[in-house]
Amino acid sequence: MAGFLLRRSVNYMVLIAVATSLAYMLAATALDPRSNYEGRNPRPPAAVVEARLSQYNLNDRTPIFERYLVWAGGVLHGDFGRTWNGERVNDELGRRLGVTLRLILLGVVLGSVAGVLVGAYAGVRQYGWFDRLSTAGAFVVLAIPTVVLANILIIMAIWLNDHLGVQILLVSGEATPGLEGGAGAGLLDRVKHLVLPTVSLAVGQIAVYSRYQRNMMLDVLDADFVRTAMAKGLRRRTALVKHALRTALIPAVTYFAFTFGSLLVGATITESVFGWHGMGEELVASIRTNDVNTVAAISCFAALAVLLASLASDVLHAGLDPRVRVG
Repeated sequence: MAGFLLRRSVNYMVLIAVATSLAYMLAATALDPRSNYEGRNPRPPAAVVEARLSQYNLNDRTPIFERYLVWAGGVLHGDFGRTWNGERVNDELGRRLGVTLRLILLGVVLGSVAGVLVGAYAGVRQYGWFDRLSTAGAFVVLAIPTVVLANILIIMAIWLNDHLGVQILLVSGEATPGLEGGAGAGLLDRVKHLVLPTVSLAVGQIAVYSRYQRNMMLDVLDADFVRTAMAKGLRRRTALVKHALRTALIPAVTYFAFTFGSLLVGATITESVFGWHGMGEELVASIRTNDVNTVAAISCFAALAVLLASLASDVLHAGLDPRVRVG
């Protein structure tokens, strides 16, 4: 297992370096930090603009490869450079990274686990009421854009709060400013703020995984190894969980890394709708302000997150099917 993980890790490190380098090159080519200074009133002297852009490694008149080498050298030392107005990229992204990870990790765990359970049970109960209901629900959810789904949840939460006369679910922000009552009240307040955006991300994942897992389950229900297990005396439930579900999970854990990438995109929209100040919001703002270093840094974190998810899926795959460890 150690050798398998080492080989995978080396491959992923190379992919992260390539993806991050391409992201920087694209951002440095497409974005124009100089326009932020030209739009000021009064307009700064040309010499001041040149000096400031060169100081922050954003001068478009410096060859792009030289700028890339400076930026990459800083990244190797943990420094992602400066924004167009001189702030440290690390300082802002350090806080926003924690915000986004809270959403994504909860969303992916809840969405994948619930989706697998729903899909597996629907496959076992093929054409039953649960299978038909979960199928219809999944198609409805998949047909609704993330932004629409998020606003539907907000409307439902407002109605529920008004109907009960208690603020059970909070629809905007990460926490209530100036809240008093100690650590317990603060934790409960954050949970109330976290529920809706997490559900907004998880519902789509549940729909995807349930359809995928249902099909995989149907492929193995009548397999020889399942019938053999039951012929040897195993109860049907035990044979389905221990043999059929384990085999059917292998494609699902492989698919995990790809859905994690789509969840990153969904988080950008979710953060905007629910007023969470995370990486997605910062990415949109950075593109709007032509902030090359911030866009490249967020791309680096995104590539790292996706490839860590790929590594996690590889570990789960190896646990389910030991044959891949020697591949």
